[in-house]
Amino acid sequence: MQYRTLGRTGVQVSTLALGAMNFGAIGRTTQDEATAIVDAALEAGVNLVDTADFYGEGESEEMVGKAIAGRRDDIVLATKATMPIGEERNHRGSSRRWLYTALDDSLRRLGVDHVDLYQIHRWDPATSDEETLSALTDLQRAGKIRYFGSSTFPAHRIVQAQWAARELRLGRYVTEQPSYSILQRGIESHVLPVTQEYGLGVLAWSPLASGWLSGAVRKGREVTTNRARLLPERFDLSVPANQARSEAVERLAKIADQAGLTLIQLALGFVNAHPGVTAALIGPRTLDHLRSQLAAADTVLPADVLDAIDEVVAPGTDLAPHEKFDTPPALLDASLRRR
Repeated sequence: MQYRTLGRTGVQVSTLALGAMNFGAIGRTTQDEATAIVDAALEAGVNLVDTADFYGEGESEEMVGKAIAGRRDDIVLATKATMPIGEERNHRGSSRRWLYTALDDSLRRLGVDHVDLYQIHRWDPATSDEETLSALTDLQRAGKIRYFGSSTFPAHRIVQAQWAARELRLGRYVTEQPSYSILQRGIESHVLPVTQEYGLGVLAWSPLASGWLSGAVRKGREVTTNRARLLPERFDLSVPANQARSEAVERLAKIADQAGLTLIQLALGFVNAHPGVTAALIGPRTLDHLRSQLAAADTVLPADVLDAIDEVVAPGTDLAPHEKFDTPPALLDASLRRR
């Protein structure tokens, strides 16, 4: 396992980090299976575990808490808030009112007195930077969180939050968690240059592109992955973007074969090759999934392989831009761009 410094925090984290989104109902993973996955990951040298209150409305956090019991100090523990929890209109967002409640709920479910990294799961356009940053700063001073970060923020919001923290003399986001893979490279043109400029650590989610780069989605084969069961439209080959991904995967599989690598090793090695990325978040549903992903722990792609990947998917290109979660609200809601 390789390790890198998380931004400018001084904290060393493994370049493969364990994401717990699939723990519980979402991934149909039991507590025993989740604990076995955590055990195997820690034994392999993984030291960062990432979850969120949104995953199963707290179920993932509860399972992580049970799995790490007795070894909390050996783990960099991260969770998130702001996504809707239930139907109550104020049980979401990044207001001080909700963040205080959400964090206490997360700490209770995790069975800990603090988290190392507390992340704002999505930018909340209804809440000012001052409101959110001041709340996070106070929670940090209270000892409930060590650091805080953002997740899937548009580049301009990352910049704005950095300037707001400086102007208001508040704590600042020290990490960003964006979606990044060979098939979704858009952040190379905007988010990653910004995170590098401000010295943010980057934890890349979906490095296997929702399973497209797992080796399980190939031409001529029936797609039976859990993600395909939950989101079949993302694997429908009548959709042009999915056809483009399918063709890219076949070309990438040949590159992997020629390099003596699995497609997973190629995909994870690619993400961690970017100098702006700290770690790739893997989200195994089973022990077999974990083992196949841990095989990429020491993968370093040579320049010729990276050049070959660039020829398949050009730098800064998203093959499925409609699946991005950092689109500015004005592009999604016509009322925000019309008088």
